[in-house]
Amino acid sequence: MPGFTVPENANHLKQIISSNKYVVIDFTATWCGPCRMITPILERLSVQYENVVFVKVDVDELSDVAQEYGVRAMPTLFFLNDGIKVSDIVGANPGAIENNLANLVA
Repeated sequence: MPGFTVPENANHLKQIISSNKYVVIDFTATWCGPCRMITPILERLSVQYENVVFVKVDVDELSDVAQEYGVRAMPTLFFLNDGIKVSDIVGANPGAIENNLANLVA
């Protein structure tokens, strides 16, 4: 999937987070309409923000990860700086995604 890193398991996700300063995690599901709606937006932003690693976590494939992070709705996006969550968004809100991303790297 262009623009996204897809972790194989919880340990792989932790490795991605610890190896990168800025990480955006998109908790998604194949059956989620709003998730599919924001995917092209996230793909565009992943090209625009080359210093941010965009991670796509399918909550059905990695349900243990979704549970560990307390994800209850899709899409949910976490914005991390040095492994610390600085903000999150629940729902498909392109404007909020762009604002949170700009604030993350500011």
